[in-house]
Amino acid sequence: MTNSQAPAEPAPDCALCPRLVEYRLENIAAEPDWFNGAVPSFGDQNARLLIVGLAPGRGGANRTARPFTGDWAGDLLYPTLETFGFSTGQFDPDGQDDLTLVDAMITNAVRCVPPQNKPIGAEMNNCRPFLTARIEALPRLSTLICVGRVSHENTLKALGYKQSAFKFAHGAGHDVEGPNGPLALFDSYHCSRYNTNTGRLTEAMFHDVFRAARAHLDES
Repeated sequence: MTNSQAPAEPAPDCALCPRLVEYRLENIAAEPDWFNGAVPSFGDQNARLLIVGLAPGRGGANRTARPFTGDWAGDLLYPTLETFGFSTGQFDPDGQDDLTLVDAMITNAVRCVPPQNKPIGAEMNNCRPFLTARIEALPRLSTLICVGRVSHENTLKALGYKQSAFKFAHGAGHDVEGPNGPLALFDSYHCSRYNTNTGRLTEAMFHDVFRAARAHLDES
């Protein structure tokens, strides 16, 4: 895979995507006290585990400046991280806490909040170099968890694969090649309110994915 020319983290006022910039300005006008910018990755710079989501939620990470913080998805993700030994400290949904990730980092395929929580193809393409660079910048990375099908597809592309190379399925595991060596990629349905309320994703199902990732890390 060709090395990315992008930094691992975009500037908060990244201007690559006109639609997202316009939406950001609307949010700044409506909620001037929120973060309202490209949300940085959160976690251990020497992490062996990288969790990849899709994009910030308007009242979640776009507000708090931390992935999966401030919305329903984080209320499942962060306790799961604690359960499997990937965090210390107390999690607060508003990000006002002493939470530290251990051997793990969380990022998003698209760093700026999109309207209706749905980034378009051009926005995913524009942001993908940051995901590639984020992966490259983790020298000990050995394990990925992709939260949702779109995250799975963007991660594959960031690694230089066609999205059809490995089929997404909850609980599936794939062996892929990363910039710093082999990677184990695990898939999960997104931990959204809709998926959990409808039973598409249960806490036990989500835990199964993290249990598999933890087992892989413990064996490596």
